[in-house]
Amino acid sequence: MADSIIICIGNALAADDGAGWRVYQELSLGELSEKSIDLRFLGLGGIDLLEELGGEKQLIVVDAVQFGANPGTVHCLNWDQLPEMTLRPVSGHGIGVREAIEVGRRLYPQRVPENIFLVGIEGKCFDQLGEGLTPLVEAAVPVAVAEVVRLVNDIEDVPTHCS
Repeated sequence: MADSIIICIGNALAADDGAGWRVYQELSLGELSEKSIDLRFLGLGGIDLLEELGGEKQLIVVDAVQFGANPGTVHCLNWDQLPEMTLRPVSGHGIGVREAIEVGRRLYPQRVPENIFLVGIEGKCFDQLGEGLTPLVEAAVPVAVAEVVRLVNDIEDVPTHCS
């Protein structure tokens, strides 16, 4: 079993919703190959996230978000900072990350990691099918990749917060 599982979520065919896909592509190039990680991509998140978990020490979810910040802002939130779903989930994929994990903790407590982080890229455009990332979101991809790498590298110190 891997120490960390990184789950990148998004739809590469829906403009900024493809941010997770782009981060997945960059991470797949091998920067983390010497680490004990499991890198996965999900087109949709929500409750499907639970099927990917297997008791790792750390979960890092990467997704496009809409928190109201400037497009391209990279957010790194730990479990305590994840907002609860109100009218819109953190993720546009059904239920939010927080809600999916809470369900998992009740149904599969042995499978849900103790340390959970969201690396979210603030998006602007989610309704243009066939479009790529907007320029500010594309420019944020290396920043998000660096944040994921930092979290994975700090696992021995059990990070409790994002930088």
